[in-house]
Amino acid sequence: MVDIHSILADHRSKIKSDDSHEASGRSQEHRPSSSEIPDVFFDKIIVDYKLNRIEILVLMYIYRRVWSFPNLHRSHGISQMMSHTEMAKNLGLGIEDIYSALRRLEEYDFIKTIRAGQYFSRRFFTKDLDLSYEQSYDDFEI
Repeated sequence: MVDIHSILADHRSKIKSDDSHEASGRSQEHRPSSSEIPDVFFDKIIVDYKLNRIEILVLMYIYRRVWSFPNLHRSHGISQMMSHTEMAKNLGLGIEDIYSALRRLEEYDFIKTIRAGQYFSRRFFTKDLDLSYEQSYDDFEI
């Protein structure tokens, strides 16, 4: 005869447990994910503009916030409000490095500041590339 405890031992609950670890011991919060970054970034932007590591990190952080994460203003290319301090913490950078990279990315015209912590980011990084790939921003353009 089968013992009820042996049956229940193999049963997995449909209710999520309080701890965020799976049976494998890996955290559910750190599951691999992916973001769709256009090849033109790797083929043209990095090569032609000679971006440094910090500028690439900040640009990709903003780009992912606009184009890869849920965002109400995505069709306009506008990010949600972001904290510069949180951005620095997430990227493991100093706040001055963040400000310097933001200024440099604006000089290259990759981003535009809507207001502190909110940015316009082109889908294909430059106006010329947006035009060649027929990207529009629902009648919003800076």
